[in-house]
Amino acid sequence: MTGNEIRKAYLQFFKSKEHLILHSFPLIPENDPSLLLIGAGMAPLKPYFTGKLVPPSYRVTTSQKCIRTGDIDNVGRTARHHTFFEMLGNFSFGNYFKKEAISWAWEFLTEVLELDKSKLYVTIYPDDKEAYDYWHNMIGLADERIFKFDDNFWEIGEGPCGPDSEIFYDLGPERGCGQPTCNVGCDCDRYLEIWNLVFTQFNRTKDGKYEPLEKKNIDTGCGLERLASVIQQKESNFETDLIFPIIEKVIAISHGDYSDPQQKIAMKVIADHIRAITVMISDGILPSNEGRGYVLRRILRRAVRFGRLLGIRDMFLGSLVDTVMDILGDEYPELRERQELIKQIIDTEEKQFSATLAQGMELLNDMMSQSDNKVLSGDNVFKLYDTYGFPMELTEEIAGENGMTIDTDGFEAAMKEQQERARAARADVSAKVATPDTTKLDQSKLINDPSATKASIVMIGKGGVEVDAAQAGEEVTIIVDNNPFHAEGGGQLSDTGVLAGEKGKVQVTDAKALPNGLVYLIATVDEGTLQTGDTVDVTVHQTRHLNLARNHTATHLLQAALRKILGNHVNQAGSLVTPDHLRFDFTHFSPVTQAELDAIENLVNEEILKNIPVTIEEMPIDDAKEKGAMALFGEKYGDVVRVVSVDDFSCELCGGSHVDNTSVIGSFRITGESGTGSGVRRIEAVTGEAALAVAKAESRELQQLADLLKAKVGDTTAKLEALLAQAKGMEKELAQLKKEAAMSDMDSILAGKEDIGGVSVITAVAQADSMDNLRDLADSVLDKVGSGVVLLGMAHDDKVNFVCKVAKADVKRGLHAGKIIKAAAQAAGGNGGGRPDMAQAGGKEPEKLADALKAGADAVRDLLG
Repeated sequence: MTGNEIRKAYLQFFKSKEHLILHSFPLIPENDPSLLLIGAGMAPLKPYFTGKLVPPSYRVTTSQKCIRTGDIDNVGRTARHHTFFEMLGNFSFGNYFKKEAISWAWEFLTEVLELDKSKLYVTIYPDDKEAYDYWHNMIGLADERIFKFDDNFWEIGEGPCGPDSEIFYDLGPERGCGQPTCNVGCDCDRYLEIWNLVFTQFNRTKDGKYEPLEKKNIDTGCGLERLASVIQQKESNFETDLIFPIIEKVIAISHGDYSDPQQKIAMKVIADHIRAITVMISDGILPSNEGRGYVLRRILRRAVRFGRLLGIRDMFLGSLVDTVMDILGDEYPELRERQELIKQIIDTEEKQFSATLAQGMELLNDMMSQSDNKVLSGDNVFKLYDTYGFPMELTEEIAGENGMTIDTDGFEAAMKEQQERARAARADVSAKVATPDTTKLDQSKLINDPSATKASIVMIGKGGVEVDAAQAGEEVTIIVDNNPFHAEGGGQLSDTGVLAGEKGKVQVTDAKALPNGLVYLIATVDEGTLQTGDTVDVTVHQTRHLNLARNHTATHLLQAALRKILGNHVNQAGSLVTPDHLRFDFTHFSPVTQAELDAIENLVNEEILKNIPVTIEEMPIDDAKEKGAMALFGEKYGDVVRVVSVDDFSCELCGGSHVDNTSVIGSFRITGESGTGSGVRRIEAVTGEAALAVAKAESRELQQLADLLKAKVGDTTAKLEALLAQAKGMEKELAQLKKEAAMSDMDSILAGKEDIGGVSVITAVAQADSMDNLRDLADSVLDKVGSGVVLLGMAHDDKVNFVCKVAKADVKRGLHAGKIIKAAAQAAGGNGGGRPDMAQAGGKEPEKLADALKAGADAVRDLLG
């Protein structure tokens, strides 16, 4: 069976057991700030396990896209570690429990996949007598094939957890360690875990308590790649048809040898990482220096570096995307929909990293030249890893080639500190937006009505727990029966406002929507007390609401204008709609010219002035696609969607706030255009009052400029051009005078020449005012002398700078400019290094300039022996 056939068989098997097949959730967690990325099949389903939301079915099955980077350094070195993998799962939310989960897992493995029963073993939690009875008495496994381990308890921080039962497959003694004690649980590769059945009976709280769940659940995870390796009888996951076609493409590009152990690791890393890169971008993640974007950038750069180790010098990652599509595209159509965008982002990021890689290598060389104890500090190694994407093992390898080691303990400490900061930040956010159990609410009686002015409080939550009342100063989540607040989503910030009752007043600072569409408010009690059941007056901040609507409709007009002016290759790649401005990211191959920006701005304003009604309709998603509605990058849509249209100019799927008519926008002004460094351009703009404020500010500034130039507003450009031309001429003249002044003491510098071991050495204080002039002077002095060493220093702004030049012939004699200048700089309270033929450095003690030059001359003597 192929990997795709195994996936299909799994989903269809559980469909026959009355499970609802759900498409994989996006990798970006929805309403779960405690997670950076989806890393398990159950992660998107947490609200159903905890009972906070009613599931679409009490039996669900999925093939979930997952990303894990905790063991990224092991990828390629082991048979099973991946950054991206697919987790097959069947789930029960208070429906069936251990008996069905165990019997169905056994039935699927032995009857559908026809695995040899004699090669299957299981593990259980020692106290789980119920699981033992089912495996032993119902399935008929002998005691020697049931193992009890204390670590058979599944949990990932707070949330649903419980004992688990793992199913192992015996790959045969030839895959084992050969020890007589080798059995299930051994660290060797003989016994492979292929399925984990988690019996979620508890909910672990933030303070570490295990509270019994009112309804017991089933959460299973079966790694598709692992299962494929067993059925296809492959040595590792990487040889299965889910991954190996990518490796074959890498072999063709690199002309490599898969039998070579080091090349094999590099090829596996690249094949694994390009799968992760492709699915992450398709789910709306773009390279950046923080959060999910940082994870993507790190994986992508790591793949590029391993390509370099294979001898690949040209860009190559984008060419692997088509192979990924051949493998995964049928199951995940969102990949094919964004295929060209994925390639473009990869190509741009790979090109940018080539320059970054060169910078990182230069920095690493400087670190090695300045290290006194042959050990690179952990902080410096982490800086290379964090800023330039250098894997630790790469830095270690290069350091080893130069006779150095790295401080691995310091590196791991810096890494741990960063991870703890990230976890703490996510935990802080999670605590503020956690909602209590909402399943007891009758959602049919909870409505969203933008015109509502009164409502009843149906639920108050604090820290994820339902409370009856909230006091002044407390941050809470609130659900009302008649909600006029528009929730955050699709790049648009939420409405804010006030709830005011007889006993208290609440400031609503945010509104969010749960996966089932239920809107909850994040608020702070300003005064008094708020209780469940209170009737309150509801006020939405209308100015903010209208400005959000203006900017959101203008964003739709902007995207349409971009496609008309720049071309249909333009696709949305992210957006932000705030009350003050809008930001729109889009795919484009080059910076947008000023002429193009003017045309885009004019086109949007033309549509505004046409006074066009904005229509909003709900329809089946297939009808919306037939109508030509554009989907937002990274968004997940249901079967029924909301379509926002502006005549035949713009048509998009969108759940945001919009004006009723384009004329309400007022006017549209582009305030900036830039690149994000990821093959994506960004336009920022303002509308309405903000656009008017920009125009007024620009008018005032232009008048001030005219006053300074003593010219009319219409003549400022010509007057300024004349002044700039005059200033440029004066700058050239001044630079020439400074250069001549620096060269004027050439004779006195040459007069200080001394012979050290048969080498002409000149050390002198120079009258230069910049490093450029100092370098030029050093070049001229060395040209005059013809050979030897030139070390010049200058005092400038309470600092001292040095330049050292060594003739090529003298470099061969063992002289090294970097070492000479290092000695000089250290004598003046600084440090530095550089190439053997040229180096520059600085110091903090200009009063020691003479001592520093003497130290440089002494270094020449030491190098000559």
